[in-house]
Amino acid sequence: MAEQMIDVEDALAGERPAPGIRQDSAVDAQVLDEVVRFTSELIRIDTTNRGNGDCLERPAAEYVAERLSEAGIEPTLLERSPGRTNVVARIEGSDPGADALLVHGHLDVVPAAPHDWSVHPFSGEIRDGVVWGRGAIDMKNMDAMVLAAVRAWARAGVRPRRDIVLAFTADEEASAEDGSGFLADEHPGLFEGCTEGISESGAFTFHAGEGMQLYPIAAGERGTAWLKLTATGTAGHGSKVNGANAVSRLAAAIARIGAHEWPVRLTPTVRAALRELATLHGVEARLDAADTHDLARDVDALLAALGPAADLVAPTVRNSANPTMLDAGYKVNVIPGSATAFVDGRVLPGGEEEFRTTLDRLTGPHVEWEFHHGEVALQAPVDGPTYAAMRASIERFDPQAKVVPYCMSGGTDAKQFSRLGIKGYGFSPLKLPEGFDYQALFHGVDERVPVEALHFGVRVLDDFLVHSAG
Repeated sequence: MAEQMIDVEDALAGERPAPGIRQDSAVDAQVLDEVVRFTSELIRIDTTNRGNGDCLERPAAEYVAERLSEAGIEPTLLERSPGRTNVVARIEGSDPGADALLVHGHLDVVPAAPHDWSVHPFSGEIRDGVVWGRGAIDMKNMDAMVLAAVRAWARAGVRPRRDIVLAFTADEEASAEDGSGFLADEHPGLFEGCTEGISESGAFTFHAGEGMQLYPIAAGERGTAWLKLTATGTAGHGSKVNGANAVSRLAAAIARIGAHEWPVRLTPTVRAALRELATLHGVEARLDAADTHDLARDVDALLAALGPAADLVAPTVRNSANPTMLDAGYKVNVIPGSATAFVDGRVLPGGEEEFRTTLDRLTGPHVEWEFHHGEVALQAPVDGPTYAAMRASIERFDPQAKVVPYCMSGGTDAKQFSRLGIKGYGFSPLKLPEGFDYQALFHGVDERVPVEALHFGVRVLDDFLVHSAG
């Protein structure tokens, strides 16, 4: 760790005051050191979630609980299954009548194969001003920012206006049954008063070309619809003609699903994103066609005119269904009586009924389908005070920022917390250099985060939580 700390100190020595920093900010050199150190140390705690309960978050949860306790913040550790530990704490605000805000981040990470990486994925190495390792982006960086910020408040005697409820969760990278789902279902009292929440996958720099720096804030998520398909037929010898071949029936259904072109459906969040992006790019946004074919033509033309920025919205103008797994047969000369497949479906807010009827039609009479795992789609207001406060905090520290809303193509723990009436936003701020492909690093090889991005993020997060939220 000594060699790593030298790198951190070198980074801090070159740190210049950030634009817009408030005189009463609790962010000091210790905060900037801690956010980097905590990110590195959390990465070094291997919390790989392989699914089916194969994960152990408890060491990371104990690490988080210890950092909170050191600051006089009382953590509660909760488990549904042994070793699948969650941490929850509440920081009282100065206004007892204000709605509380949930700030949540998960402790588990997806698997990483060391031989594919430039550095060991659980080394937490700090090199050339960058922290390397699984979780650097998704999302131990945000966990570290939250820890560093609230510890700074404790040292400086700072109190936010709203109660802040912290939740560090297990199992987000699988079903969330041991994490946010368990907390929402079994311990709702811990989140009393929370009306809104913030977490991962938003407020990062998206370089859209010609010097344009977008900061997309997530104000929606497509719903999760993981499907299991089962085809049935007549078992028999592989040498004989079989008109009721389960494998053929399944293959035909999978081919139809994979080839299906879903119609364009614009949710309020996506519509707002397209309008703002069109204005920034100086192009017309024609989004009001009543005919679905005309709307698809207009939206596809707009996306083509937006250049790189189209990547923010293109996955969320339609439902989707991608075949991902097949399982059939046990011997080459035996026709099995059944065959199964799995499909990763994602559903726009309000698109659930269309998704169901379309799957019924595409699967046909000989293939049944069911939800293997499903979660709701989400939307949050982009015209309210909380979104405006997030925008203001980003612009305070990056005057060149162009803040826009967007809808996540995937999902987060916000889905489970929505059961408690909590509106969720993706807001884990990072200022990233041009050429740094943030989105490709989610679940990718050589996941890493720049030290300066962490410094920016903890400043913005502190400003929003203390001065602006609510």
